[in-house]
Amino acid sequence: MSKIYLLFIIFFLFIKCDSNPGIIESILNKDISEIRKVMINKKKHEIQILLSQVKRDKSGNISFIEDSYQLDENKYFYPASTAKLPIAILALQKIKSLRDQGIPINADTPFLIKNKNGETIIDKDSTNINGDVTINHLIKKIFLVSDNDAYNYLFDFLGRDYINNELIKRGLKKTQIHHKFLLGADNVNTWEYKFIDENQNKIFHQSSMSSKYTLEPNKLNGVLKGKGYISSGELINEPMKFDKKNRISIRDLQGILKRIIFPEEFNKKERFELEDTDYKFLRYWMSRTTLESNYPNYKDQEYWDSYCKFFIYGDKKGAMTPEIRIYNKVGFAYGTLTDVAYIKDNNTGLDFFLTATVLVNENQIFNDNNYEFEELGIPFLASLGREILIELNK
Repeated sequence: MSKIYLLFIIFFLFIKCDSNPGIIESILNKDISEIRKVMINKKKHEIQILLSQVKRDKSGNISFIEDSYQLDENKYFYPASTAKLPIAILALQKIKSLRDQGIPINADTPFLIKNKNGETIIDKDSTNINGDVTINHLIKKIFLVSDNDAYNYLFDFLGRDYINNELIKRGLKKTQIHHKFLLGADNVNTWEYKFIDENQNKIFHQSSMSSKYTLEPNKLNGVLKGKGYISSGELINEPMKFDKKNRISIRDLQGILKRIIFPEEFNKKERFELEDTDYKFLRYWMSRTTLESNYPNYKDQEYWDSYCKFFIYGDKKGAMTPEIRIYNKVGFAYGTLTDVAYIKDNNTGLDFFLTATVLVNENQIFNDNNYEFEELGIPFLASLGREILIELNK
């Protein structure tokens, strides 16, 4: 066999192997209506997907096998409430840090918040069994219903400097958390926090902090979106700017979750500084359905089990079972749906990480609350999750 012929065969095999679609692309090419409706115009929907299969060798050592679709660290998408995931984690880390300094405090210590004028923002929470405002209870609300107020209270407890510096320390350099989810909020100066004991005695007082963090505008592709947006009830006929909004890349987002599920797979500098009980608490509440809680209790309200679970069950109500646990955080705003999840099939032992984002804004007008979440976005993510679960279980 001549060398030229042999090289031709090797080149042909390489091209053939390289052209084989991965798991994600194979699924996206299937004739499934929920997927096809989005894939008809995939550019418009700004899809990004990252799948990490968890593999274990005979000794139990873990490795991740990745597959991705249109993953682009330089392409902006609005992370919405997925930004609450690192905030919940860092709140527990800060409590640990305060306790390590000798302050008798924990994540169940009650506290109250006051604004710069001394007016009380919150001092009671009727959804807690004893009416207290606590870090742990706010975190529960973040995972169960993606509560915006809970996020805002934790955001100011941390302060913007602490948030971003701690994320950078852990190698999460494609993440910037700039703002609360509160119209007209002061994101530079925090509220005042007072932690108290059962006798209302002060345990710890945190004065208002001013951020010195330099707000670097997002210089990414896609920070100008759509053809218009609503501002103060008026239509502005120009693209909406997202350059000063929160930003988390898909890879960073999945990396944050991996640090909670498998912290031992990261070096010490990359891990969050948490207690074992903190990890267990986070894993437990991020894997609950919206209805699996008594305090807070959302059973009598307009919520359902999969309210904050887009993958697999997002387009169904009452279908979730304990056999498949989804440890996740979703985000939905400005026409963008995002889910970062660790999915565990307890029937087969299969587990994997799946992170995806999709834009559904047919009229290209932002802030008009006219998005195709229920019609296109959630069915797409639910179907994607189901198909990946089926494929990996083969």
